[in-house]
Amino acid sequence: MKTLLGYLGFTLILGGASGLLSGWLGGFRLFGFVRFLVPEGHETAGYAALLVLGVLLAIPAARRG
Repeated sequence: MKTLLGYLGFTLILGGASGLLSGWLGGFRLFGFVRFLVPEGHETAGYAALLVLGVLLAIPAARRG
């Protein structure tokens, strides 16, 4: 369970951060699958929520081991 939470948290952190950077700087998307998780018109808030959710999933994984 710890490993699954760690991988999922890491993926969401990278996806949210790359979405925010792509929106702010323009350019290419590193993780294209996250655009399907975020509603159109709410990209900044959606990517920030993915980033926070990733951190919240990664914290228990890091504490367990």
